[in-house]
Amino acid sequence: MKPLFLVIGLFSAYLTAQADDHTRTPDRDRYGFFIAGNRTWTRIPFQLHSNLIIVPVRINESDTLQFILDTGVSNTIVTDPSAFKRQPLRLARKIKLSGAGEGGNLTASVAIDNSLVLGGLRAAHHNIVMLDEDILKLSEYVGTPVHGIFGYEIFANFVVNIDFQRREIMLMSPKKYRYKKRKGDRYPIIIQDTKAYTDALSVYDGQKSMPLRVVLDTGAGHALLLDRSRSTAMMPLPEKSIRAQLGRGLNGVINGSMGRIQKVKFGRYELDNILASFPDSTAFGMKLIDMPERQGNVGCELLRRFNVTFNYPDRYVVLKPIKRAMREGFEHDMSGMELRAKGDRFRNYYVDKVIEGSPADLAGLQEGDEVLFVNNNSTKDLTISDIYKILQKGEGREVSMLVRRNGQVIITSFALKRLI
Repeated sequence: MKPLFLVIGLFSAYLTAQADDHTRTPDRDRYGFFIAGNRTWTRIPFQLHSNLIIVPVRINESDTLQFILDTGVSNTIVTDPSAFKRQPLRLARKIKLSGAGEGGNLTASVAIDNSLVLGGLRAAHHNIVMLDEDILKLSEYVGTPVHGIFGYEIFANFVVNIDFQRREIMLMSPKKYRYKKRKGDRYPIIIQDTKAYTDALSVYDGQKSMPLRVVLDTGAGHALLLDRSRSTAMMPLPEKSIRAQLGRGLNGVINGSMGRIQKVKFGRYELDNILASFPDSTAFGMKLIDMPERQGNVGCELLRRFNVTFNYPDRYVVLKPIKRAMREGFEHDMSGMELRAKGDRFRNYYVDKVIEGSPADLAGLQEGDEVLFVNNNSTKDLTISDIYKILQKGEGREVSMLVRRNGQVIITSFALKRLI
């Protein structure tokens, strides 16, 4: 599906987090993240949209909000400030944020002394960063309301198991968790600047195998990103590649190229013909110049093929392959168009970009067209992920579309063609 890449945790300001108090004190008197009722574990359901883990969150007395769980984002960030128009947060000071993307820095405010509820997980007296403007517009790309991002504080305090089959997260007390071999293979990780790095990945370009240090990034929808600006030994850009908008960071759009890598070894597991993203240095590498050395990151398109357990406190990750998911190929959109979601609950879909000479272009589709039906299925009954699944499976398969343009209804069709 269309990869969405988020580089959120790269700010110059880091808020001081209170230590988690595990003594038996009333919840209202505790600081930081904890599991309610002094329990040692809790389960939290999640949705997977565009390969991003989205969980229900309540802040103070808010309605249920939707946040992306990102392994490396250092603080809780509200990306959509309109979610708090009725119940404003207590804003204490302004800060500047910097991250990946082709724009400049942006401003945000720090909201102090908040409560947070996520299933059985709680946070009290919790500081939050709120963007002054919804610059990321994540809801439009993901196709469902997204109000914020958080992660590191949870991974730092708990052992976190992500079950992609059941769409369920289990949080466990590090003191009570015991690794067992049946849970999967264990690999060491390094925690630097709130990110989890691993050396358990290598790529093969047809001539040689190259070990890489990568970030494990649940805030990225792609399979693998390789930052060629960070290493002179990095493999060359694949011969067959396309230019693409790879995703969004705090500072705007991340452009680059996409191509295929013959083989990737992740731990002891080999995966063939993987799609990899290669961001432009102006959008990515130059923004990470002061960050620890690494050659890229692994996103959820690859991680979702495993049952993954992160143990930040003891510095390791556990990978257990999901057989059915391991057999799935890595595919990109075969239509040549990108969509954006608009309207109520983000269920109206519009053509945002069309690649010249692509099947969508040759079929006459244009930027701004509203997609009404795909293969006789009303888009009211489809998520944006459902549509991308249709557009990335089965080279040569015919796809019919009904779109609205300037008040007129147009019917067209095209055959899917693998662009990479």
